[in-house]
Amino acid sequence: MIKTVQASNIGRVRTVNEDSVWIGQLPQGYTIGIVADGMGGHQAGDTASRLAVDTIAGDLTALEENMSAEGLSAAVSDAILHANNVIYSEASKNEKYHNMGTTVEVLLLHDVSGIIGHIGDSRAYKIMNGEAIQLTEDHTLVNELFKSGQISLEEMKTHPRRNVIMRALGTDPEVSVDLYPVTLSAGEVILLCSDGLSSLVSGDHIAQITGMQDVPLNERADRLLQLALLAGGDDNITVALFELQDEVAGQSIKEWDS
Repeated sequence: MIKTVQASNIGRVRTVNEDSVWIGQLPQGYTIGIVADGMGGHQAGDTASRLAVDTIAGDLTALEENMSAEGLSAAVSDAILHANNVIYSEASKNEKYHNMGTTVEVLLLHDVSGIIGHIGDSRAYKIMNGEAIQLTEDHTLVNELFKSGQISLEEMKTHPRRNVIMRALGTDPEVSVDLYPVTLSAGEVILLCSDGLSSLVSGDHIAQITGMQDVPLNERADRLLQLALLAGGDDNITVALFELQDEVAGQSIKEWDS
């Protein structure tokens, strides 16, 4: 059984939550998760992330049963590209939405295997064996500078242009989607999050909190939000968690709840 939970917090600085999140578990055996972090100003970022989530969720909830791995990958890519068209079109028609965009993380599982679609600097992690393994690569200027050897890992954290995103959903008529195959084993957790978490909370702390199988999943999500808030909370914070529970973990949580 895959347990899921979503949580979002406006943070301590922003006046609007420009993050959007949605999770669905379908009778066809699909589990879907979407996290989007909008940008472009007060209304524009909020609108971009909502359009992304609504469009992608609408497409993926209409999937046929028992699709192949290739079919799942194509479905995720097509849904994200559809959302890109919707956001870009809306921005072109309305001046207040000019140049709005959003990051997006999409998880589509059929039973315990599937695909992650990714654009931007929101992240997907797999928490396993006490580690938080980053599954996606940030589409940011500082990551490009780091990969080319121009700055160090430490310099990435304080670089004056660390918030510059090189690839986003909806800002251009065409965009490239990164796709990552993923599987979920018993006791493992997949985490989708906006950078309001990942920029303030270390991978070690993410792994420590998310991997606490004796704590209910919703409480783990809340603890992640609280860690980001304690670290400053200078952005919206959103998490979506997906855990394949083994019998021992499931029993522990049942006892905790009783």
